[in-house]
Amino acid sequence: MIRVNSYAASTIQVAENQTIISTGRYALVRHPMYAGVIPMLIGMPVALGSWWGLCMIPVLLSALIWRLLDEERFLVRNRPGYAEYRDKVRYRLVPFIW
Repeated sequence: MIRVNSYAASTIQVAENQTIISTGRYALVRHPMYAGVIPMLIGMPVALGSWWGLCMIPVLLSALIWRLLDEERFLVRNRPGYAEYRDKVRYRLVPFIW
């Protein structure tokens, strides 16, 4: 995903000349990198046998969803064309679900 979206960063921002990617995985869900984190959040505690880690999944998922929603609000306000992309690609993380 980083190769396709070289603008991915820990800080939500809009760069000059940044384009909206709407092909590949971005044609299915608006946040494929976040979608890829979900199996990792679940798989790591399972692989490590950590029950405490499993208990943290709701907290971590809540934080991930909060960031995703915050990022979408920011992009709609600051990135021309993002609202149209959002309307075209209905699902945020999981196709046909959300």
